[in-house]
Amino acid sequence: DVQLQASGGGLVQAGGSLRLSCVVSGFTFDGAAIGWFRQAPGKEREAVACMGIRGGSTLYADSVQGRFTISSDKAKKTVYLQMDSLKPEGTAVYYCTGNPRGWLVHLWQGRSDYWGKGTQVTVSS
Repeated sequence: DVQLQASGGGLVQAGGSLRLSCVVSGFTFDGAAIGWFRQAPGKEREAVACMGIRGGSTLYADSVQGRFTISSDKAKKTVYLQMDSLKPEGTAVYYCTGNPRGWLVHLWQGRSDYWGKGTQVTVSS
């Protein structure tokens, strides 16, 4: 079975940092595209950051560019989202998603079949 296990959320003050982790199992990690989305209360789910594992290509939302960094550890089959300079508007449930075929744009559009359970990030002002 495909599983994307997200962790690392929590409560942090504005300006602080958190690192989310997504452990992937059930499909070949090296050829995949993995990403993070978030959904704030009363808002639609939005793409935050995605990457192609083999080539390392990345996509970031304008709102997080320069503050968030997506990376991977192939040995651990894990994708990380380092979130720095967090803002209160970053409060949301963060979800990990994956595309086994490595279709980065497809993933960015939220069209992946595989989603993990979310992890709550709360940024206090």
